[in-house]
Amino acid sequence: MSHLVKSHRSPSLRSMMEDFWSTDRFFDKPFNGELLPAVNIRETKNHYKLDVSVPGFKKDDFKITTEDGLLTISAETSNEQNEEKENYTRREFSSSSFTRTFHLPENVEEDNISANYQNGLLEIELKKSGKSSTAKKEIKVA
Repeated sequence: MSHLVKSHRSPSLRSMMEDFWSTDRFFDKPFNGELLPAVNIRETKNHYKLDVSVPGFKKDDFKITTEDGLLTISAETSNEQNEEKENYTRREFSSSSFTRTFHLPENVEEDNISANYQNGLLEIELKKSGKSSTAKKEIKVA
């Protein structure tokens, strides 16, 4: 007895993983309808620094918040262009937005975070508290 098997062309696990981990897909293409900007994170002795590449925004477009150990960076901008001529009217609308959330290390002073936006680069500096975050803990399995 032969069985007919319908083949649903779906991506393989390997191709899904390649798409997920591909830096081109992650930083340059839409993810759930939003563009995710590239972020570089650096650590020095006294602070952490996030560099977020977000050209095309104004500093007033950004909202940066902390809550429950999370740092959330979001921005939204829109643009409208109107051109009226004798025979036609052209209206163009564009909008762009994103939201990125990061877990804050335990040694960050949430009251001492600063941000600066210039030439398409959002720089966020998180001052360290001086408390060691390298404490080793063992978790017992119950």
